[in-house]
Amino acid sequence: MDQLTLPRSDFVDQESALAHEWLLTNGLGGFACGTVAQANTRRYHGLLVAALAPPGERTVMVAKLDATVSYQKRQYELACNEYADGTVAPRGFSLLASFHLEEGIPVWTYALADARLEERIWMAHGRNTTYVSFTLSHASAALDLSLLPLCTYRDYHAHTQGGWSLEVAAEARGCRVTALPNGRPYRLLIDRGKFVAGAEWYWHFRHRLEAERGLDALEDLFRPGTFQARLAPHETLTWIATAESEAPMSAPAALAEELARRRSLIAQVTAAAPPWIGSLTLAADQFIVARAGADLKVTGTTIIAGYPWFTDWGRDTMIALPGLVLARQRYAEAAAILRTFASYASEGMLPNRFPERGAAPEYNTADATLWYFHALSAYVDASGDQDLLRELFPVLVDILEWHRRGTRFGIKVDAADGLLHAGEPGVQVTWMDAKVGTQVITPRIGKPVEINALWHFALASMARWAQLLSKQRFAKQFERYAAQAARSFARAFWCEARGYLYDVVDAAEGTPDATGRRADASLRPNQIFAVSLGTKLLDARRARAVVDVCGRELLTPVGLRSLAAGDPRYVGTYQGGPAERDAAYHQGTVWAWLLGPFALAHFRVYQDAGYALSLLAGLAPHLGEGCLATIGEIFDGDAPHAPRGCFAQAWSVAQTLCAWHTLTRRAAAPPVE
Repeated sequence: MDQLTLPRSDFVDQESALAHEWLLTNGLGGFACGTVAQANTRRYHGLLVAALAPPGERTVMVAKLDATVSYQKRQYELACNEYADGTVAPRGFSLLASFHLEEGIPVWTYALADARLEERIWMAHGRNTTYVSFTLSHASAALDLSLLPLCTYRDYHAHTQGGWSLEVAAEARGCRVTALPNGRPYRLLIDRGKFVAGAEWYWHFRHRLEAERGLDALEDLFRPGTFQARLAPHETLTWIATAESEAPMSAPAALAEELARRRSLIAQVTAAAPPWIGSLTLAADQFIVARAGADLKVTGTTIIAGYPWFTDWGRDTMIALPGLVLARQRYAEAAAILRTFASYASEGMLPNRFPERGAAPEYNTADATLWYFHALSAYVDASGDQDLLRELFPVLVDILEWHRRGTRFGIKVDAADGLLHAGEPGVQVTWMDAKVGTQVITPRIGKPVEINALWHFALASMARWAQLLSKQRFAKQFERYAAQAARSFARAFWCEARGYLYDVVDAAEGTPDATGRRADASLRPNQIFAVSLGTKLLDARRARAVVDVCGRELLTPVGLRSLAAGDPRYVGTYQGGPAERDAAYHQGTVWAWLLGPFALAHFRVYQDAGYALSLLAGLAPHLGEGCLATIGEIFDGDAPHAPRGCFAQAWSVAQTLCAWHTLTRRAAAPPVE
C-alpha cells in the first residue's frame, strides 16, 4: 500500500499546515485541491472544480466543506478559514491526530476527546464528482455532524464577489444549485442525514498565496444550507458534490473502484522501486486527461501541463509523454495523444496551446513541434508500432519542409549551415518564454542551442524512419540534412574560451566571437540537450565539458538553474507581483524538469547509472513539501530552493520518471565487454 504520512509538526503548526497541499483529479481536467489545514490559500482551491468542456472551462462550484462535531456535550470545529484582516479561525488542524495519503487519497484523523473521526476526499474518475466521507473509527458514543458547504460558480482564475442570487432547489437528502440561468446545475447530497435549507453569504475569505503573488486575494462564498447527521461508532457517512446529471455511484462502490484503479497503477512499478517512484506513478496519471470536441463529446486524449492553472500545452505534452504514458506501456493513450496533435498541424507547426472552447489553437513556439519528433521516437521504440508511423509520415515530411522553407515567427533553416533560425522581435518562441508587458525577458532570437539539438534529432529520426518504411528517397534526403546540421552544430555553438556551448548563435544580441558571428554566451541549461538527446552532436571531450559546467554552475538537488548564479542578471528568489516573477522566471529560477535530462546526459558521459539515479533522488524529499506526492514547476535559485509556481507540473514528474526508468534499465544491464 502506497502511503505518505506527515509528521505531527507538519499539521499542528499553522504555517506548515497551510503550506502543505493535496491534489485530486478526475481524468477530465477537473480537480479538487486544498491544504492540510482545510483553509483555502489559493483561488484555485476547491472541492469541486469541474471541467465542463474537457479539459477546459474549469469552473469552481464548491470551494470547501466546513465540518462541526457535537460529541459528549462539547463542540469541535474541524474547519479552518483565513479572513481579510488576517484572522485564522477556526483552527481545526489543532485537533488532528494524523494526516496521510492513502494511494494518493488524503485522509485526516481528528482526535475529539476519546473519539477518532476519519475524513477522506476522492473524485470519481471520468466524472465531475467529489466524495467526502466521515468515519467514526472509535468512540464511546454517537456524535452529531454538521456540514456547511461554501459554494460559488466562477471561472477558476477568478474570484467571487457575493450578494447575487443562486437558485437552490431541494432534492432527496440534498439540493440542486443553479447559480446562473445558463450555468451547469450541480447537486450537493448526503447518503445519511438531512439537508436543512438556509441560504446565506459568507464574506471576505482571504487567499494568502494570491496576495503573495501580487493579485486580488478576497472572495465571498455562498451557503445553500447545512447537512446534519448522527454518526454511531464504526459508521460512515458520505457527502457528495456532482455536476453530472445522472445519479452518482454509491460511496462504497466509488471508493472501492478508485482505490482499485490507483492500486493497479502502483502495481506497474517494480517491487524494487523506492516508495517515491510509486507516488510519482500515481502523480503521472493525474495529467493524462480527455479532450472533448465542440459538442463536448470526448474525441481524444491530451496532457494537462500543470495544476492548478495550466491546461494542455503542445510543448509540455510532448516533453511529458514518454515519462507519463510510455513508461507505463500505455501505448493506446500515447497514440491517441500523438494523433490528436498531428490533426492540428498548420504550416508545419503544432499548436502550443489550446484555449478554452471556441477559440483557435495558438501556434507560437519553435520547439513544441520538434519535441513531437522526440515523443514519437520514444513511442515507436517502445511499442514497435510502424502503422502509426506510416500514418503520420506525410505530416512529418510536411512539417520538416515547412521548416526548411520558412514558417511563422522567423522559423527557417539557414541553407548555408543547415541550422534552424527562430524568433522575431517582440515574441518569445522557445521554452524560456517570459514576457513583462511588451518586454521579452529572454528573446533568444537567432539559432538557439536546444532548438538545433532537437532539429538534428528530428532529421536523424526521419532518416531512420524512412529506412524502416522503405522510403529510400526520403531516407537519403534526410540523411543529408542531418549530416549537414551535425557538421555545423559544434563548429557554430562551441565556445572554446569558456568551455561550453553558446546559448544562441547568429543572435540578434550578443558579442561577436572570433569568427565574427554574434553569439550569446549566457551559461544556461539549454545546452544539456546536445548530450541528453543521444545523437552524438559533440565529441567526448566537449560532451563531458558541457555536463561538467552544468553540474558545477547550474545543478541543485531539485533541478537546474536557468542561469548561472555568477551572471549579473541572476535572480535568486521567485517572488513579488506578476512583473517581478516573470522577470525572474528564467533568470536563475530552478526548473525541476531539467534534472532528468541532466541525469541522462551525465550517464552518457560517465556511464555511472548509480550516481545518475542518486541525482534524481534529490527530488524525493520534495514529495513531502508543497503539494504532496508530486513535483512542482520551479524552485528558488538560492538555497533552500523553496518550491514556487505551479504546484504539480507534468514535465517535472515525467522527465524524472523517464530518466529513472531509463537509468534503472541501464543499471540492471550486463556490462558491455
